[in-house]
Amino acid sequence: MRDRAETGKGARPRAERTNVDGYGEQLDGLLRRCVEQGASDMHLSSNKPISYRINGRLRASGETVYTAEAVAAMADAVMSEAQRREFAERWTADLGHSSSDGERFRINCYREMGKPAMAVRHLDQHILSLEELGLPSRLRELAYLKSGLVLVTGATGSGKSSTLAVLLDEINRNRECHVLTVEDPVEFVHQSRKSLVHHREVHRDVPSYAEAVRAAMREDPDVIMVGEMRDLETMQASIIAAETGHLVFSTLHTGEAIGAIERFIGYFSGEEQGVARHRISMVLRAVIAQRLVPSLDGTGRVPVVELLMVTTAAANLIQNSKTRQLYSMMESGARDGMWTLDQELARLVKNGKIGKEIALDLCNDKDGFKKHLSVAGGERR
Repeated sequence: MRDRAETGKGARPRAERTNVDGYGEQLDGLLRRCVEQGASDMHLSSNKPISYRINGRLRASGETVYTAEAVAAMADAVMSEAQRREFAERWTADLGHSSSDGERFRINCYREMGKPAMAVRHLDQHILSLEELGLPSRLRELAYLKSGLVLVTGATGSGKSSTLAVLLDEINRNRECHVLTVEDPVEFVHQSRKSLVHHREVHRDVPSYAEAVRAAMREDPDVIMVGEMRDLETMQASIIAAETGHLVFSTLHTGEAIGAIERFIGYFSGEEQGVARHRISMVLRAVIAQRLVPSLDGTGRVPVVELLMVTTAAANLIQNSKTRQLYSMMESGARDGMWTLDQELARLVKNGKIGKEIALDLCNDKDGFKKHLSVAGGERR
């Protein structure tokens, strides 16, 4: 609905705390609609219709608009005092939120053109299996590693969090471990089963990712999940954790497996990169690069996964600054359980999961992709 009052140009909208409960209920209704429509994301902007992302496509829904005051009040209703202060000072705030229906959401509150807006991601707490998500069964082996670093890479909305949730769920159900997650905010909440699981939220339970990983060394974890490799300090702490016998999972925003390694190393200064290469080559166990692609039948999206397993030969290439040679190793690495993006795209086209035109748009080498398509089998490596 449209409120009568509008904020002035450039003014910071302020919600009346006395009416915050009503706005909280209003937001709850919108979140319920988001879940009912099967949307992965909801965008709530001042003076614009709500938009939902369904099967990767973003569409406006109806003609109802909400004023800046209404959007600000809905954001205010789900924020803590600390988050309100952060939003007032930085004009952006990230938080996790559970609705009255028990659904979990990640919410980013921000400002655009001087007015408040909210980007909401639905986090379905029903964790599916690898097979149900269409992910390679080969990934299951990563949940049984004893130590080392596993990176999951991809753009925002590529399913990285879901892949990590599946791997942690596999550990939780089958291994006697202490699992510690560090996130901003906490997304998937795992109930302890065979493992003991603790969640630490940045800015609520710990000041930063790096501090949480360093503190984890005194908390007897077997497995540490770092929500995002956000800065050099977090990377250094994660390497130390992997070096000292812990299994560490984390994410990076890169499009391919080899690029993730170079980006990781690139965070270190020039004089540190030689040592960083050696250390990373010793602890890195696998890199998963993924993206979501519309299915051929139009009913959803299909995960396309590139997998690099860091064998002894691969570790040597990383240490000696020959990461580009990893690509040919991946192409011929079926025996070691790895494959390239183009090989996986060809397999999915062959199996009738995705369209050839979409695959051609996404592949790294069109000629190479066509070659893979002519020999691709139906079985997953």
